[in-house]
Amino acid sequence: MNEKVNTARLSILSNCGLIILKVLAGLFSGSVSIISEAIHSGMDLLASVIAFFSVKMSDIPPDKEHPYGHGKFENVSGVVEAVLIFVAAGWIIFEAIHKIISPAEVTNLEIGVAVMAVSAVVNFLVSRKLYKVAKKTDSIALEADALHLKTDIYTSAGVAAGLLLIWLTGWHFLDPFVAILVALLIIKESYNLLRRAYSPLLDASLSQDETLLISEVMLKRGLSYHNLRTRKSGQYRFADLHLEMKENMTLKEVHDICDEIENEIKNRIRHIEIQIHVEPVK
Repeated sequence: MNEKVNTARLSILSNCGLIILKVLAGLFSGSVSIISEAIHSGMDLLASVIAFFSVKMSDIPPDKEHPYGHGKFENVSGVVEAVLIFVAAGWIIFEAIHKIISPAEVTNLEIGVAVMAVSAVVNFLVSRKLYKVAKKTDSIALEADALHLKTDIYTSAGVAAGLLLIWLTGWHFLDPFVAILVALLIIKESYNLLRRAYSPLLDASLSQDETLLISEVMLKRGLSYHNLRTRKSGQYRFADLHLEMKENMTLKEVHDICDEIENEIKNRIRHIEIQIHVEPVK
């Protein structure tokens, strides 16, 4: 838990620093594409704060009101983050269209290029750390945060390239169009994140690979089963099935086999709870 929380805290700190840099660069240069990146980082900061609290909440042990744990806090936070990203993209497009209608010259381009380059490098390092911990802990909240920062790498690099092109050519009309391209990338990001975070809220099944692992455990023992159901809640997984056992077996024999099945599945799939309903057959 501490590793997830500390990593989420790192994301918050890096976003705070980048917002300050981008806002100052945007005000000095008058570039709407830099301002769009500042807005993007603002959404990243909000997403990081949400991720920070969601990873803390998701690791709270099950209680009377939440017997299946609090894992879905991470999925809820992912949905909220996706909506925030979409709102940010809409605001960027609005500002860019206003800049197209009322064009203005961009100044201090070298400052903008430098700030965008620094932003891309910082986000690369932080997102790599977030992805590493997200994969290790199976945290959708940290993965969502990492996805935000990964997109920020491309958008920052794109804005830097656009400003450099304006610097070399003097075509200031390119600035709002670069901002719109940034917004379109953000919209794509929000869609991918929403689809990934929302599915577990509807109790969608585990991935096909994980379901096949459960089947392999059963089939290699020559056991018959049916009604396999699975779902996911944050990093936690749940599965239940009906297992067919010979009616002349003792209760202890059946119990020992069920324990062996549960232990093997837990060794192959992280954070999973198994419920087995035994049915007698001749």
